[in-house]
Amino acid sequence: MKFKTTILLMTIMLSILTSCKKDVEKSTAEKTEEITYQGKEISLENDQKIDSLIAKMTLEEKVGMLHGNSMFSNGGVERLGIPELKMADGPLGIREEISRDSWAPAGWDNDFATYYPAAGSVAATWNPELSYVFGNSVGQEARARDKDMILSPAINIIRTPLGGRTYEYFTEDPFLNKKLSVPFIVGIQDNDVMACVKHFAVNNQETNRGTVDVLVDERTLRELYLPAYKAAVTEAHAYSLMGAYNKFRGDYLCENDYMLNQILRGEWGFKGIVVSDWAAVHSTVKTLENGLDIEMGTPKPFNEFFLADKLVEAAKAGEISEEEINKHVKHILRVLFQVKAIDGENRIKGSLATEAHYKDAYNIAAESIVLLKNNKNLLPLQLDGVKSIAVIGNNAMKKNALGGFGAGVKTKREVTPLEGLQNRLPKDIKINYAEGYLERYSKNENNQKEEVTLDGPVTVETLDEVKLNEAIDAAKNSDMAIIFAGSNRDYETEASDRKDLSLPFGQKELIEKVLGINPNTIVVMIAGAPFDINTIKEKSSALIWSWFNGSEGGNALADVILGTVNPSGKLPWTMPKKIEDSPAHATHSFPGGESVTYKEGLLVGYRWFDTKNIEPLYPFGYGLSYTTFEFSDLKTNKQTYSDKDVIEVTFNIKNSGDFDGKEVAQLYVSNPNSKLERASQELKGFKKVDIQKGTSKNVTILLPIKELGYYNVDKKGWIVEPGTYKIRIGNSSRAIKGDVSISVN
Repeated sequence: MKFKTTILLMTIMLSILTSCKKDVEKSTAEKTEEITYQGKEISLENDQKIDSLIAKMTLEEKVGMLHGNSMFSNGGVERLGIPELKMADGPLGIREEISRDSWAPAGWDNDFATYYPAAGSVAATWNPELSYVFGNSVGQEARARDKDMILSPAINIIRTPLGGRTYEYFTEDPFLNKKLSVPFIVGIQDNDVMACVKHFAVNNQETNRGTVDVLVDERTLRELYLPAYKAAVTEAHAYSLMGAYNKFRGDYLCENDYMLNQILRGEWGFKGIVVSDWAAVHSTVKTLENGLDIEMGTPKPFNEFFLADKLVEAAKAGEISEEEINKHVKHILRVLFQVKAIDGENRIKGSLATEAHYKDAYNIAAESIVLLKNNKNLLPLQLDGVKSIAVIGNNAMKKNALGGFGAGVKTKREVTPLEGLQNRLPKDIKINYAEGYLERYSKNENNQKEEVTLDGPVTVETLDEVKLNEAIDAAKNSDMAIIFAGSNRDYETEASDRKDLSLPFGQKELIEKVLGINPNTIVVMIAGAPFDINTIKEKSSALIWSWFNGSEGGNALADVILGTVNPSGKLPWTMPKKIEDSPAHATHSFPGGESVTYKEGLLVGYRWFDTKNIEPLYPFGYGLSYTTFEFSDLKTNKQTYSDKDVIEVTFNIKNSGDFDGKEVAQLYVSNPNSKLERASQELKGFKKVDIQKGTSKNVTILLPIKELGYYNVDKKGWIVEPGTYKIRIGNSSRAIKGDVSISVN
């Protein structure tokens, strides 16, 4: 007995020591940079085997690998053990199985998947670890569905608030973009599946996307639109990229020598596959010689693709060498070996729609929700004395996993906001639901989706009188009200940009009427892109911004409303007061016609608003909490640096409120005496910190001096300008809590 007691005591002591060690490690980790994500490079060890396979292939078999053989696969060579490369859409989760030769669903009963929050939600978490969680989780689902490639993530810069795919992209800022893109890609590829990073590049509008020629100066291209793609290739080692629909400087991006050969493969050393967007190819020889590997497309006979029979004919006529064809086949085979699709011993099997994956979706959703306003402390919801709650709005019941022109997810679980409240509220509280407004669209002859235009979904703005009266009655006869408004994936959609920032379906009038009846009203906007909520901001006391937030979105939203989760989301883009304030619109350079010139240059998003002193409705990086945070003791490890140094920026954050919470510290850099055109400040670091109430944490952000560089067009490289820089710390681009100056030699 004495021996057992001694062993027990020793075990307890070891546990305590281990716990202390973890606490020390955690404390130390808070003083270092965020986790660094590095992908696995494409191996060349199978090149001899690959050359042997290619030598055994006929011309027709090689060409068969360079174009679609079904809607989501290329051709394999069965006799040589080369499988088809099987693809799946994946921005919101793994798309349901479709027919081989059409967009019609295949009708499977085993392709239900997890619906994940959209990329805009991930960006709003400002948490690279959750970006990795998303990628890793959806990568597991891709393998469970026997896929080799996920057509995700989409990492184009948000240039206009009206973009139909804003919800699908991360952010307006290149630094935040690359810091979220890299872990996402690594997470996917850790599961023996290729990430296909899209849409390369300068693909920033849906209007005329298939024809528009984008004209942007070289410095802007390098500093804003390419950093995330470069990081995807050089840090995450993405196995594939997707060429965009549009032109760049006169050439379509799927046959653009400068972008695909000179930059992507030449400068960045890309060894993977370049896949076309669907039906984005316009030539045969030029496309292949200028860097594309696989042509995918919309329904038509697959042998009629540019890289099908026409390529065989071109090769036989001597218009293109078989050596050129071999090079592209080799790209494909290398990556098939890389993900163990060939000789795939111990290839990850994956798992689909598990509780663990639903929890991943919940965790992302919970950290993405942004608290915009909380004047009367209506939030978190205090239930003492509350017997009834009016829940108003079509969005309380709207499901977004499917819908719109782009890829969705067939899922068995999508918790709506109303269901989330029903799951979380005490059963003795009565919920009075009223739809409030109808999601109605007018006939729109121009919105045929064949030639993409700015005509978008045309909505009926008149409120239905019966629905309005039901909402008013619910608000009158309830202790408080929650309105769920905003958008949906039928309104924000691939293939059309919005006409303006107006809320659709008469929602503005509905919200104003309810606010006038019941002052205890919380307004929840569910959308992926900015809207005109000027009046709602002024008249409401409590305002929340949520997203197309996945299978567990309703539960996460209810937990934020009730205070189980303290909101920590931050806006990943600027919300303008009016569309004319946004740079692409202020410069009258959207949407363009045959071509579009990015006249705003370097000043995209908050860079424009801050440099031009234009007040936004809500700034980039903005988001409130149920607690309060105080920043202090900002300093750097020294005052003068060389261009190869790393600045250690340290400061303290105190949680001085009544709730545990997470704050996003944002590091902006300014070079006020620069001889060049530069934004007034640029995001160059951030860290999300979890702090218990009444406690403080010392935080360190590591800032490599190279991040202060600009792209020198004449020297074709990055240069750090000597001089004095200001390092600013805040919790949005307009809420700077302190600054310190440093010098660079």
